[in-house]
Amino acid sequence: MTAPHGFSVSRYAPERGTLAKLAARDSVVRRLDWPILLSSLALSFIGALLVWSATRGRTELNNGDPYYFLFRHVLNTGIGVALMIGTIWLGHRTLRGAVPVLYGLSIVLILAVLTPLGATINGAHAWIVVGGGFSLQPSEFVKITIILVMAMLLAAKVDAGDQIHPDHRTVAKALTLAALPMGIVMLMPDLGSVMVMAVIVLGVLLASGASNRWVLGLIGAGIGGAVLVTALGMLDEYQINRFAAFANPDLDPAGVGYNTNQARIAIGSGGLLGAGLFKGSQTTGQFVPEQQTDFVFTVAGEELGFVGAGLILLLLGVILWRACRIARETTELYGTVVAAGIIAWFAFQSFENIGMTLGIMPVAGLPLPFVSYGGSSMFAVWVAIGLLQSIRVQRPMTA
Repeated sequence: MTAPHGFSVSRYAPERGTLAKLAARDSVVRRLDWPILLSSLALSFIGALLVWSATRGRTELNNGDPYYFLFRHVLNTGIGVALMIGTIWLGHRTLRGAVPVLYGLSIVLILAVLTPLGATINGAHAWIVVGGGFSLQPSEFVKITIILVMAMLLAAKVDAGDQIHPDHRTVAKALTLAALPMGIVMLMPDLGSVMVMAVIVLGVLLASGASNRWVLGLIGAGIGGAVLVTALGMLDEYQINRFAAFANPDLDPAGVGYNTNQARIAIGSGGLLGAGLFKGSQTTGQFVPEQQTDFVFTVAGEELGFVGAGLILLLLGVILWRACRIARETTELYGTVVAAGIIAWFAFQSFENIGMTLGIMPVAGLPLPFVSYGGSSMFAVWVAIGLLQSIRVQRPMTA
């Protein structure tokens, strides 16, 4: 075919493959869950400001550079977003086939923590220090691995049309594979991460349609396990003290109860609108320990007030709401179970982190998703967002 003036249309028109790639790329962008993405970015931005406020005057931490933690938080967020894009590009279905490899790698990494490569930070021997100031907390990625390996097993026969619900043998196998990394993490000991993993397992079982007897049995086993761990003395003294301070806040206000008391003072002093960014007396006075990580919510409460703290809760709520919608609308059990595991993870960890600053939950050393400073936690939550986006992108369009 020849166009006017003798130009060949086929010569200058894009190839079909190029058009197909452009159309596919446009489809992916359109089908992304933008409320989740924008809420996650907003939380990371707020977190950068809060981390900056909490650390700019901490010369013993920032080596005299007030922008040190701000730069690293932004860098961690950038790497996290890149991991999200990579996860979407690979797709949750592709990762389904790689689950055995990911599971094995996770076991190797958490076992490495128990070797001389492991390091103790803030009382938990849960880190691998590589060098150059870079550290990795493998338990953050184990959360993702547990979700994927359980989803793969529980959904296999259901998605193939062989079963309506997972059978008892499949559930037992899934729980065994989840229990192995949880047991290793417990040896570190990293009780906070184990608590999150236990809630993830419970959420996955509920979403999979497994028999309620398994759910009730898991709850009973969790209670019995907690009693047994305490009786055998497997908890470190600082962990026992944290639970004692939670049960009785007036037990030792200058010792084990100091963190929670100072956190409540900081949040309570913020009022409706807060003292203003960089103007909180508790924050600038460095009264609250670990304020850039575990207690970052206290900066929001003091400096941004009820409005700023409420905004963080609202953004977290949007993520959970949209994640629930993704779980409900996907046509495969595998996607539903993966989304449910992420929902359970984000919901419990957010509740625990914020609750311990308010004194309604024991101090467990868990970061606030997207907001707290920390590379491993930031990378893990963005990979989880990538999984949610992949589930949405790859579902059949109904509207």
